[in-house]
Amino acid sequence: MTIFGILVIVNVNAQESNFGLKAGADFASMKLKAEGDNASVSETGFYIGAFAEIAISDSFTFQPEVLYVSIEDLDQIAIPLLAKFPVSEEFNVLVGPALGIMLDAGDGMKSLNFGAEAGIAYDFSEDFFVEARYNLGLANLLDGAPSGYSVKLSGFFVGIGYRL
Repeated sequence: MTIFGILVIVNVNAQESNFGLKAGADFASMKLKAEGDNASVSETGFYIGAFAEIAISDSFTFQPEVLYVSIEDLDQIAIPLLAKFPVSEEFNVLVGPALGIMLDAGDGMKSLNFGAEAGIAYDFSEDFFVEARYNLGLANLLDGAPSGYSVKLSGFFVGIGYRL
């Protein structure tokens, strides 16, 4: 079953659904590991995209997203599948897996990325919110990498959103 099919089934059974748009800055880091040596490269980019909020219960909302993330020469479509838990009326905790499809993976690089995301969101009103999240890249993006060699992409996201 595809992700779309799962979203349709969850949406039919959900108590309430909201859709919205979001955008912000991405402070990305690419960590390189080779023969025991480590190096890190940091770049600042942006993200823009859409999300759905599907209320499963009073204490749990499923929040799938589709984001375009642009960082210098590295663009990807990010698909976070987040669980959203309210801490108070305004504050929410977000956690879940994230997939990434690298749009310009070069020779020797994989085009599929995956990781884990965690963060917080603050609702200014029913329509507007701000968020801060960290995406920990778990996938080794080097294609056919020998043991001890890896390239992993992570990012800190800060942005705003609007519920339609």
